[in-house]
Amino acid sequence: MGIIFNESSETITLHTRHTSYQMKIGNLDYLLHLYYGPSIRDTDMSYQIMQYDRGFSGNPYESRNARTFSLDAQPQEFSTQQQGDFRTASIEVVNSDGSYSFHGKTANFKIKDGKYQLDTLPCVFAAAEDTVDTLEVTLTDEVSNVQVILLYSVFEEADIITRSVKVVNSGAAPIHLKKIMSVCLDFLNGAGFDLVSLPGRYGQERQVERQHMTHHIHTIGSVRGSSSHQQNPFVILCDRDATEDYGKCYGFSLMYSGNFLTEIELDQYDQLRLVMGIHPKQFVYELKPQEVFEAPEVVMAFTEHGFTGLSHLYHDFYRTNLCHSKFVQRVQRPVLINSWEAAFMDFDDVKLVEIAKAAKNMGVDLLVMDDGWFGKRDDDNSGLGDWYVNTDKIKCGLHKLVEQINDLDMKFGIWFEPEMVSEDSDLYRAHPDWAMQIPGRHAVRSRNQMALDMSRQEVQDYLIKNINAILDDANIFYVKWDINRSLADIWSNTLPAERQGEVYHRYILGLYRVMDQIIKTHPDILFEGCSGGGGRYDAAMLHYYPQYWVSDNNHPIDRLKLHYGTSFVYPVCTMGAHISDSGRFVPLKTKAVVAMCGTFGYELDATHLNAEEQEICREQSGLFRQYYPLIIKGDYYRLTNPFEPGNMTAWQHVSKDRSESLLSVVVTNLTCNGPQEYIRAKGLDPNAMYSINGGTEVYSGSALMNAGLPINREVEEYSSFQFYLKRQ
Repeated sequence: MGIIFNESSETITLHTRHTSYQMKIGNLDYLLHLYYGPSIRDTDMSYQIMQYDRGFSGNPYESRNARTFSLDAQPQEFSTQQQGDFRTASIEVVNSDGSYSFHGKTANFKIKDGKYQLDTLPCVFAAAEDTVDTLEVTLTDEVSNVQVILLYSVFEEADIITRSVKVVNSGAAPIHLKKIMSVCLDFLNGAGFDLVSLPGRYGQERQVERQHMTHHIHTIGSVRGSSSHQQNPFVILCDRDATEDYGKCYGFSLMYSGNFLTEIELDQYDQLRLVMGIHPKQFVYELKPQEVFEAPEVVMAFTEHGFTGLSHLYHDFYRTNLCHSKFVQRVQRPVLINSWEAAFMDFDDVKLVEIAKAAKNMGVDLLVMDDGWFGKRDDDNSGLGDWYVNTDKIKCGLHKLVEQINDLDMKFGIWFEPEMVSEDSDLYRAHPDWAMQIPGRHAVRSRNQMALDMSRQEVQDYLIKNINAILDDANIFYVKWDINRSLADIWSNTLPAERQGEVYHRYILGLYRVMDQIIKTHPDILFEGCSGGGGRYDAAMLHYYPQYWVSDNNHPIDRLKLHYGTSFVYPVCTMGAHISDSGRFVPLKTKAVVAMCGTFGYELDATHLNAEEQEICREQSGLFRQYYPLIIKGDYYRLTNPFEPGNMTAWQHVSKDRSESLLSVVVTNLTCNGPQEYIRAKGLDPNAMYSINGGTEVYSGSALMNAGLPINREVEEYSSFQFYLKRQ
């Protein structure tokens, strides 16, 4: 049983294979957090909590003269509001009388079989072979009758615990939520923690940053309407001496694609609190009597085996429990070529067929027609929203074009940007009120486009109808779903003035509905997400898309850092990675080695490659197919850190049974007469013997992991190596 209630101690303990998590119905029925970490026996861990009269720390009225009990110093499962806890809050409620208060006490709890579900938001699911139990704890404010239901699902074999929150207005008058966090986790001693996050910018997403916890509130979040290029809804709390292979690491991954906030506070007593959820900026959500608000899910993991151990937990779980697409596990994904960098918007059906014929010689399986095929779309100033085929470009019609590509024994893909609209479009002229724009003010433009009000059902219905019509008209195998701006001018014409604080969240709910109605009703189409590259690369998006475009930056040397940072939480099978013309001094082979750390494809004009270059591409495409099960399904190891000084970047894929491995190395910095360098493998069977690239050299796994492989120094700059290791 993954969840155990001890009646005598009133503790509830959640057990996975290697971890335990414990809470207690404590003093005055407040729900206290006791423990999260390596497995423990069913012991009441409240012996750790030492209570003192702290001074200037308020005491709940019911505690009478017991000055030693203050919520300002108690570890809580969900922190209250206006009850003497001055740390960062889990919830902010404005009650019907105007008061800002929530006094949540444990009213009841339930233990159930299986995984809880959310009605309005994506969440992970239990596979048939998983052992999953769910805990529901109801906290009730007896004055306002507001209830907070804490949800926990325990995936025993996966070492994963998920959390979410539902707020129920059981009172007789409306209330307003101004802040709601999906998780609150208190550590009694957090002074020795480091915080790892994935900040970035357009073209340089998910760069890794590590900092010591100090006595401040550290905030990580986005207010751009999406999870953003600048931050990612994932953080790690780890031991100060944690490395790739050793040390305690706690991971928190939020399944939400809009504005988010993570706050980590090291308080006056060196206790540490982490909360994560929807960003409270411009968020005010009305709940009428009996209405329910669902907060996004957080996926938590813990390991004592460093960053690699944490990554493996998330990779394994997200490969099996996040996305239902058949392309995650059952169907091999194709090698594709995208038309964007080959032709931008200057193409017609004849040009696309020419690119496809040349790409076929490169071993490509799929041609993707990118931006420019619809409406009046010759540049990025017009046409968005007009989801019908431009017959001046696609003269033969979409159906016939797809048939021509299929006749080459190739598949066909297409690009959409559903959430955006151009002022110069038939859609905007017919429905200007569908674009988000504050009345009486000029709209902020970005890429000369505006955002559709996705909170409106008629907007959602329009997109569902028109995009489905395109997908149903031809044999379309792949869709690239893009969004190319941050949100501004947040306003909806369908909501009254006092409810405009709901628009950001309702936008995301509307987007999820559109995706449900398009993506989930086309299970045979491979969908790939994109947001100006990796600007909305989050777990909620990966619930819908089995893969996401890592970045618009295709330079292979920059990609080494991009893939490194992304891999901390998201598996390689989700990383869209292609070869392009970017990095003209980088050999084509090296570009291919880097792109194999992902879904593999091309962003270039295949008609401009000579016969020798096409042959190299054909060989690389064949190698990707050969190594596909290993790359997509194997364990991933970061062998070097590209953010630290060094001459090489290396990574490794290892099959689950450790029978084979692919070790990749890119030389990034040649130094004159430097020392001989060695790359040490990881994850092999130390007692097995492995051949190298099918040759006669055979070495033990122990030798390869402890002594390593020597890397040839007599090479050109940006050279690369791949070592295929096969157990004998």
